[in-house]
Amino acid sequence: MSWRPKRMKFGLFLAPFHRVGEHPTLALQRDLELIETLDDLGYDEVWVGEHHSFGRELISNPMIFLAAAAERTKHIKLGTGVVSLPYHNPLMVADDLLQLDHMTRGRVALGVGPGALTSDAVQMGIPPETQRRRMAESLDAIMQMARNEEPVTMETDWFSLTEARLQMAWYSDPHPEVAVAVILTPAGPQLAGKHGVSMLSLGGADSDGMKNVWEWYEEAAHENGHEVSRKNWRVVTAIHVAETRAQAIEDVRAGYLRRVYVGDVRDQGRKGGIVLFAAETIEEAIDANQVIVGSPDDVIEQIEGIHDRSGGVGGVLGMHHEWASSDATKRSYELFMRYVAPRYQGQLDRIVASRDFVEDRQLDIFGAGNKAMAKAFADAGKELPEAFREGLEAAEASSNGAEAPAEAEAEAEPVAD
Repeated sequence: MSWRPKRMKFGLFLAPFHRVGEHPTLALQRDLELIETLDDLGYDEVWVGEHHSFGRELISNPMIFLAAAAERTKHIKLGTGVVSLPYHNPLMVADDLLQLDHMTRGRVALGVGPGALTSDAVQMGIPPETQRRRMAESLDAIMQMARNEEPVTMETDWFSLTEARLQMAWYSDPHPEVAVAVILTPAGPQLAGKHGVSMLSLGGADSDGMKNVWEWYEEAAHENGHEVSRKNWRVVTAIHVAETRAQAIEDVRAGYLRRVYVGDVRDQGRKGGIVLFAAETIEEAIDANQVIVGSPDDVIEQIEGIHDRSGGVGGVLGMHHEWASSDATKRSYELFMRYVAPRYQGQLDRIVASRDFVEDRQLDIFGAGNKAMAKAFADAGKELPEAFREGLEAAEASSNGAEAPAEAEAEAEPVAD
């Protein structure tokens, strides 16, 4: 059996994806309201992206967005998912994070990446082939400033730092969590391991190659004197939950075909661009483990598959999509927290044990109370009510620890309310 955390983290990766043609103000408003909903439901975290082109992912500065979300929420961790480091001076990234760390009272995290949309880099005159190198250089500088009080002087071909230092101490101890976006190549895991920071796997949840990701990460960490834990490895995948598998598929069938960058392109015959999922239909995507769609039991089975393919992860983040209606989407997030998350967060064992303890001893426990009530009638010289007498006789006739009625077997299954 693969490694399991004592308590898995669950949250949302909010790129966000929106269809071209809708009002952008309302789209951003809906994103903020969604984070409020997640906070109310008890999700652990949300990670918000940075993009500057192509018309679907509309948040240009995740830290501004998270500052607004912080004022609307109480508990949920707010992470950048991710800041594209080649687009910014590292001092500005670290200093913005420092301010947000104080403003959120330590609820912020920094997710970093090289920049997913080549169209962003092209607009800034950044050669795409330099993005990963620039990300590594920037993260080196950020981690030095985050962990040390000594000033940092650093010269590259795209930024300069001259005795740079942060002017405040961190609110978080020792500093906010930092996570590197990774896929199924060595570069991301090795960079995360070099600095001993967390990983956000944005692809590969369907692949046995995930085990290589951990090996590259752990090896790089040990080479650089860091101890790392699987609890700080999160995997991102699209999720939708409904009461039944059939209902979940029906909820997202049409939306999946219209998914961003694939089904919503202006010219379907034009080659190139971004392909998020290879499967043509939602059923094929489910069978290939590219998405998690189904009942709560189906979702649990798929999460177990992620653990088995990876060797064990500390958290799963749903890649937010708008394939279903707003109502069905909110219902999905509710069902996940009601019936899936408790399975992995230690919230069911004691409840089940308490129920079983009482049911296995119910005649002894409740029988004494019934006899006491019957004695009270007798001591008062009153006749026992017929209905109560029949109940006592039925209880005495039943065997101690008898199986629960068949209809009770379904009590753990989610039902529509």
